[in-house]
This record gives sequence, C-alpha cells and structure tokens, in this order.
Amino acid sequence: MLYHVYEMQRATLGPMRMFAHGALSMLDMPFNPVRSTPLGRVAAAALDSFEHSTRQFGKPEFGHDKTVIDGHAVAVHEEVVCALPWGNLVHFRRETDRPQDRTVLMVAPMSGHYATLLRGTVKAFLPDHEVYITDWRDARDVPIFGPDFDLQDYVDYIRTFIRHLGPDIHVIAVCQPAVPVLAAISLMNEGEPETAPRSMTLIGGPIDTREGPTAVNAFAKSRDLDWFKRNVIHRVPFGHAGAMRQVYPGFLQLAGFMAMNLDRHVEAHWDMFQHLVQGDGEPLASKRAFYEEYRAVMDLSAAFYLQTIQKVFQEHHLPRGLLTQRGHKVDVAAIERTALLTIEGERDDISGIGQTKATHALASNLPAEMHAHHEQKGVGHYGLFNGKRFRTEIAPLIKAFMAKHG
Repeated sequence: MLYHVYEMQRATLGPMRMFAHGALSMLDMPFNPVRSTPLGRVAAAALDSFEHSTRQFGKPEFGHDKTVIDGHAVAVHEEVVCALPWGNLVHFRRETDRPQDRTVLMVAPMSGHYATLLRGTVKAFLPDHEVYITDWRDARDVPIFGPDFDLQDYVDYIRTFIRHLGPDIHVIAVCQPAVPVLAAISLMNEGEPETAPRSMTLIGGPIDTREGPTAVNAFAKSRDLDWFKRNVIHRVPFGHAGAMRQVYPGFLQLAGFMAMNLDRHVEAHWDMFQHLVQGDGEPLASKRAFYEEYRAVMDLSAAFYLQTIQKVFQEHHLPRGLLTQRGHKVDVAAIERTALLTIEGERDDISGIGQTKATHALASNLPAEMHAHHEQKGVGHYGLFNGKRFRTEIAPLIKAFMAKHG
C-alpha cells in the first residue's frame, strides 16, 4: 500500500514540477529584467530547487567513454558479456592491446543504489586493468512470472561470473556483497580450487556486524523479521514490468540513509540553494552530481533483503559457521589459494571498524603472507571507494596487493 501512496504522491507533484519548470524557463529568458534582481534570483533558486528535489532519477550512466593510458586517450566501450535474469556482467572494453594488465571483477552492492555508485572505483582501475562489474537489475523491472532472487542466488551469480572470467582474476567487493563474495570464494576454494580467483579485496563489508556495531546494525537487530515483512516489504504497483512482485522499495532505503545524517543533508541542500542565488556554478554542480547519483535508487527482491537482514545482521550466520549454500556449509577456513585484503574506514558509519577485518580470523588456513588489512584514516563509507583519498591512497594499495598475488 505504501508503494502505491508513494506513486500517487509522485504523480500529484508532476503538474507542480511542470509549473516550476515553465516559470523557471520564463525567468531565464534573455533580456528578462526580473532575473537579475535579488527577488528574481531567489525566485529562480526556489523554483530550481523544488524541481530538482522532487525529480525522480532513473538509472545513471557510467559515462566512461575513454581513459588515459601512457598519456594517450583510449576509447572505452561497455559490453555485456554474461546476461542473467537479475544482473549482467559488464566489461569496460578498452580499444588497446595490453595483455599484461590484470583482470578485475568489481562486485557492486545490491543495497538500493545502482552499480554506477562505483563509477569512481571503475575509473581508477581503467588505465591499467581489464575491468568488469556486476550490473544488478532493479527488482521493479523483473516480471513476477520470472525467477526470484535471494542470497543463495547472489552467491551463485558470483560463482558464475568468476567462472566466466577464469581463475586469473582479482575480485573487489564493496560493502554489502562482501558476505556473498566471501561465501562464493570459500566454496570455490573448497570444491573447485582451480577456478578460485587470485585475490579478493573486501571494502567496508558486514562480515561480522557484532564488531563495531553502527546505527544500521542496531536498527536491523531492534526488530524481529516479521516486523520487516509487515512494514518494509511491498508489492510493485501496476505500470512497472515487475508489477505485483514483492520488493523492498528503493525509496525506503533512501529515506533511511537520509535520516541517518539528516542535518548534513539539510545543510547540503541549503548550500545548493545559496549557490543558485549567488550563481556559484562549480560547487553547485559538484553537490548536484552527488545527489543525482545518491537519489537514483532501485528496488530489491524481498527474499534477498529479508535473508540479508536475518542471516547477516541479526543471526550472523557466516562468522558463526552457520551459513549454508544449497545445503552445503560455507567454510571460510577452506580458503587457501585466494589472497585476502580487507579495507575499513575510520569514519565509516555503515560498516564499523572490525566488521570487515573479522574475515582474517575466519580464513585461518590462508598463509600469513596472503593476508593484508588497511584502515583508511579520515574517510567514511563512501570515501572508501570514491573520491580523492580512494584515488591517491586506497586504489594504489589494492593494485599493489593484486600485483603481489598474481
């Protein structure tokens, strides 16, 4: 029902957005004497802010049409190399022949945002790596008569993608996929070691949320699973390809993220309003680019979401040795061939300090020289895989680790 109310509200705002857009166009007409007055600037800023704040953002583009290699611009093309019902494996093919470059599989989170959230992560590796990424589908676009998707399916998808690329690859999992990626690679080390990747890098992942618990972890444990089923699981309204499918709506996830740092978001929107009034284009563009990405959200399969809440955040199946995959116990101690690097952020308020590092104790049979951990000072969750500190400090560290192990 809530999803239908949300859609009705969005439809109701449509005419008001059209009015705001039309009024703004009139104000911006050449030679309009009102536009340059203080009142005109405030009115234009208000109209622009309303239009932007009520706009629904669809799936963004990666926008990587070129990269720079050895000082030369090289064209880049996105290609789907493995297509599955709930996600594709996308290759950023560079128009150059560099067989010496390592292959990297980036596993994007299925946590409400699109894979484009890792745009900066991909960009940092394009000049010297063959980059592939998991591009998950929005649950509201998957017809109800198609297959469902749960945590076990996620693990299966990761194994399928790794097999498709071959064993001489390196895997990077950002945030949520740390658990299914660790499970998949554990199973591959145990049952098909010849297919296991050379290394895996887990960035800010909830391997053991009993360590350094955050507000996200506390909320997940504050209510039982039935509460989540009753209150946050809804059916997709008609008008979408996935109509009547049960999902965890992306707008609820976004609302939760915004509420965690509401003061900061209110301040950022006030700053954007002032930039509009003052005509400060550069800082405005930067903040808007962030929020256009941040507010572009996707729905999640209800089965996947509920299993994640239960097995990862409430009952901690993986670190307690209780996680099973298709009836087979997942044993992280089986990892003996895949080097392990974990990365955490000092200011991470999503995955707290210690949650990702806990992986090392679980991978007890991996030789000591194949373990590495890094705590990045001064960054929060987002800064672990995007931004200046990632480009200049974290990405070089990951690349060096990959080079050391294959």
